[in-house]
Amino acid sequence: MRASTIPLRWVALALITAAAAALRLVDLGSVRVDPFYDAAVRSMGLSWHNFFFGAYEPGGSVSIDKPPVDLWLQVASVKLLGWSSMSLKLPEALAGTLSVPLLYAAVRRPFGAFAGLVAAATLALLPIEVITARSDTMDAVMMMLLVVALLMAVRAIETGGTAWLLAAAAALGLAFNVKLLESLVALPGLFVLVCHGLPPVEGKTAARRGKRAAQLAAAAGVYIIVALSWLGATLLFPAHDRPYAIGSTNGSAWNAAFVFNGTERLTGKAVEVGQALPAARHHGGGGSPTQSRSSQITPPSPTRLLARSGQLPARWLGWEALAALLLGVPVAISLARRRAERVQRATAIGVFAWLLTGIVLFSAMARLHPRYVESFTPAVAAMFGVGVAWVWGTTGRLRLLAMPLTALLAIPLVASVEAIDRRTTDAGNVGALSGTEQRAASAYLLAHQGGARYEVAAGAATNIASLIVQDQRPVVMLTTYNGLPLTSVARLESLIAHGEVRYAFIDSICRPGAPKTTAGCAPAARWVREHGKDVSRQAGLNVSGILWRLPSHPSARSEHAHGRR
Repeated sequence: MRASTIPLRWVALALITAAAAALRLVDLGSVRVDPFYDAAVRSMGLSWHNFFFGAYEPGGSVSIDKPPVDLWLQVASVKLLGWSSMSLKLPEALAGTLSVPLLYAAVRRPFGAFAGLVAAATLALLPIEVITARSDTMDAVMMMLLVVALLMAVRAIETGGTAWLLAAAAALGLAFNVKLLESLVALPGLFVLVCHGLPPVEGKTAARRGKRAAQLAAAAGVYIIVALSWLGATLLFPAHDRPYAIGSTNGSAWNAAFVFNGTERLTGKAVEVGQALPAARHHGGGGSPTQSRSSQITPPSPTRLLARSGQLPARWLGWEALAALLLGVPVAISLARRRAERVQRATAIGVFAWLLTGIVLFSAMARLHPRYVESFTPAVAAMFGVGVAWVWGTTGRLRLLAMPLTALLAIPLVASVEAIDRRTTDAGNVGALSGTEQRAASAYLLAHQGGARYEVAAGAATNIASLIVQDQRPVVMLTTYNGLPLTSVARLESLIAHGEVRYAFIDSICRPGAPKTTAGCAPAARWVREHGKDVSRQAGLNVSGILWRLPSHPSARSEHAHGRR
């Protein structure tokens, strides 16, 4: 096909997609990675057991708090391209890029090429999407699957075909396997879209209702089967073969999925994973090398997404969401009044419901991190594109607003370029040691390990992630989330007696009146501080009280107690 015969819309879409790729891929390797998930990627690449369960440490004793579907992509990336910051983030960047033409396809079908192009450009330039796609968290992959579900749902209401409906349900189920309940933000809108958009069924009333109910029941069944496929598969293994899920209260991946990543995300939690009372403060230091500070989470309010500061400033998403909402209201009213074509009306109502669900939820939920909003960024972009196209299609002076509205996309473009220049990331920094101290601690531990199986006993399950990434050695976890004891004192003594562990890394203390969630207050952690020898300074750490050499024999416990008496 000659270039002159290529429709202009395809040229425009190619340019928009290229811009999206550039924003997500340029200087990608310089963006800081997330030690927590990277430790899991490193461990998962060591065995099929670790790969399936999403093991956090090489010994496979604990796993991450989510299904490992997205991390499977990261493992494949580092296996193919080698371990690097860019290969870890490449699946997310590609997912964010592919979402752009997919959203165009979903919006173009009911609303035309112009609406599709504006929606695609909005998603391509949306700062929060650019930032998330440049981070090694799983939200960009989840978002892409939600766009696929939207496209499949639009095809389902166009054709009335059950196969397209089941494909939409499967895509939504896969999104659940990537980021659990976060993906459900799209569910109400997609449900409304399907219920209002499926073509009428011929036949008698009872038969019509029965066929429609069968279609929806089949879609629900596919969704449930796909969504719970990994969680269900874990139950096929004996309990002793399943790693303890970080974040759960009983070790179950189901508990981590529906409590830690479900109800507690809505009601809020006292602390985040890996948060501890830093030992450095106890010793007069200026802050623990294992801790990192982040911007304050803006409290819930109707204007939360329009906050000028905090973790999610308005320039990243809020103004675009507000514009999409203001455009969506007249669009929905207009389509309802003139009884627009079925597919167009149902898609507009469904996307608006998706948008409204996201705005209400993220304005009200207790703990909101920027990456969470990826579950409704496609609705923001789609509704904005539909709204601009609706304004353009009107008559009179209102039509003159279409061009200024489209020009508003320059604002998110500037914010996205600024975020890239500042190497902004939404990834966490849980378990990160400073580079100098990490190298010093690693060298010391490797030089003094002897034949020990475990590199170290860790006070908290998440506080030495970067050490796991570097050394790829098994770790004994003394506690899991909220300081819940995972290894008993008797078990630790047994490991010491058999020469399997010689050192402990305890980076939090147990002050009088400290909360039970403090990892340093766990029995095993207190035992280490009481009976171990502080070698932090010898190992090259800037503060003391973090790295401990364990007694060579567990009987030292009773001997030490006898000496004190």
